[in-house]
Amino acid sequence: MKAVILAGGLGTRLAEETVTRPKPMVEIGGKPILWHIMKMYSAHGINDFVVCLGYKGYMIKEYFANYLMHVSNVTIDLKNGGVELHENRSEPWKITLIETGLNTQTAGRIKKILPYVGDEDFCMTYGDGLSDVDIAESIAFHRKEDRLATVTAVRLPGRFGAVEIDDTKVSGFVEKPRGESGWINGGFFVLSPQIANYLQDLDIENIPWEQAPMKGISRDGEMSAYVHDGFWQPMDTLREKQYLEDLWQSGEAPWKVWKDIR
Repeated sequence: MKAVILAGGLGTRLAEETVTRPKPMVEIGGKPILWHIMKMYSAHGINDFVVCLGYKGYMIKEYFANYLMHVSNVTIDLKNGGVELHENRSEPWKITLIETGLNTQTAGRIKKILPYVGDEDFCMTYGDGLSDVDIAESIAFHRKEDRLATVTAVRLPGRFGAVEIDDTKVSGFVEKPRGESGWINGGFFVLSPQIANYLQDLDIENIPWEQAPMKGISRDGEMSAYVHDGFWQPMDTLREKQYLEDLWQSGEAPWKVWKDIR
């Protein structure tokens, strides 16, 4: 199975970082958030990726083209032009990087990469969110439900800590409780290639996946909700980036479900 990652947006709400690089290349713990997302999928046995490029997509291409140099010890022979790798610590990933347009909306990006996913179901997510969602379980759920699409439903994380009050006495504190406004789109999907039938609009490049396509699939009874009540956090602001960084530096990042030290 392949995982598609939407990595082409402008990331304007994180302009402090994205003025010089695409949002998926903003680093958490010295690694792009895109790397963290791919490690999550890899931990569940998915190592074949299709990445939708747009804004400054060449930086993502260059990162993976030089990935071995980033993660390996090397000897460089300047005189003879040779490079020798030592202790190759690369990932078992196959990555297809597709230019999907600078201003293309998410539905248009998905339509453009469908030829690269083939005839099998595939996973899809955004390049700016982390979670401890059980991806393998969501795939099994999708197959059991036998619908065209499965969306992971999550609760919106709170911005501020909450105070627990018993009558007038403070009985405790809860740091960043999840919101109580209901379930939202958590951005981790399992999809059938047949969603192409909902991407035929002539103006599809200007239409978000979250609007007409998702609404049409849902209206036709072809979308399931896989409920995830664990950790989920987008990276839309500098505050949220710092929160993710703090979690990583603490050694207790909930999304780190892989076992190796990288």
